[in-house]
Amino acid sequence: MHQINTQLTLTPWFFHPLHQQPVTANPKPPACQFPIRGATPADLTAVSQIIAESFHSQKGIWRCTFPLLRLGIYEDLRHRLTLGAPHHICLVAVDGTSTDVTPQLVGTVEMGVRLSDSWIQAGRSFPYLSNLAVHPQYRRQGIASGLLQASEEIAHSWGFCDLYLHVLENNHRAQELYFKLGYRVHKIESHWNTFLFGRSRQIFLRKHLCL
Repeated sequence: MHQINTQLTLTPWFFHPLHQQPVTANPKPPACQFPIRGATPADLTAVSQIIAESFHSQKGIWRCTFPLLRLGIYEDLRHRLTLGAPHHICLVAVDGTSTDVTPQLVGTVEMGVRLSDSWIQAGRSFPYLSNLAVHPQYRRQGIASGLLQASEEIAHSWGFCDLYLHVLENNHRAQELYFKLGYRVHKIESHWNTFLFGRSRQIFLRKHLCL
């Protein structure tokens, strides 16, 4: 079990990336190596950088827009920190081996409760994961698995038996991780811009948390 500080809560930010770095399935490292806690205002710069690097390309013309995208992420995070809505949280993983005065953040994920929509049976609310991202230098070390497990424990403590998230259809490595951890396909999204602009479809995944 992770020791998680859940005192700070955030409203979820449902981000739809044009670019998404793959998350690779690997054994989860010991909790003491990458402890997980709730995000604080002091984490904003590092969290926005990790999210921007994970969901936005810095190649070609995108390099010029990257600072603006990162700033937008920062301001959005800062705004949510002031809301303190219940059943919404941003988690960060920290490099527990670092000797720096300011701990190195290595990953993040957000979770919030959404109202029922076309994905879920009417009249139900459900916990939804977004912005799962890992620092480029710390990928393939099980950090994403640790963040997912911590989120599942919190969702279960909130009284939910199912947890949901989206993954791009062409992000095969991320799908490998999710399937390995017990997530299953709930629905495949079909939208007009998928066909007009050749974008990858989104797959809606669900994991059952209760025995």
